[in-house]
Amino acid sequence: MTSVMASADQLGEYLTRRPKRADARRNYDALVAAAREAFAAGGVDTSLEEIARRAGVGIGTLYRNFPSRRELFEAVYVDEVQALSRSAADVAHLPPWDALAAWLNRFVAYAATKRALAEELAHNSEVFRRCRIEIYAAGEPMLRRAQEAGVARADATFDDVLRLISGIVAFQFPEPGQRDRVLAIALDGLRYPAAQG
Repeated sequence: MTSVMASADQLGEYLTRRPKRADARRNYDALVAAAREAFAAGGVDTSLEEIARRAGVGIGTLYRNFPSRRELFEAVYVDEVQALSRSAADVAHLPPWDALAAWLNRFVAYAATKRALAEELAHNSEVFRRCRIEIYAAGEPMLRRAQEAGVARADATFDDVLRLISGIVAFQFPEPGQRDRVLAIALDGLRYPAAQG
């Protein structure tokens, strides 16, 4: 898990060029946090002025850190992928199936809130490609561990699992609990031996 965290940190440094000076880093982090909240609340069309206001900085500070809206989208997306990747370490102490299921639940929560942001980024962009590598680096070892323990289907690949999860995330559910039930049904299909009702 340490290599995953180090790799995620390298991704963040490479893609977001986070400032080194403490005051500049605080402003940068405040802008990313404010953008994350603003995009979640008002969508990706939220004005940059509103994001700067939420962060408690001037619009000039926002443009110094993020000369374009796309660069801000990328920074928020990378920040979320880093958090998701690091969360693999949070569940590593659990038994293999429990760790995999807990992380996949976090992945669904992450993906459900980032769908609009991901659509703003080209899926073949360098940022998107590198983030996908980080997600695989966090998730594949957990699936492999569950398979080696005999609690997950041996014929499933992590790509299979991501496609399954992505299908669930793509749907709009009329009630929050329904998404969780559908995910539980899907995970029962991944589990070996099959979960007993």
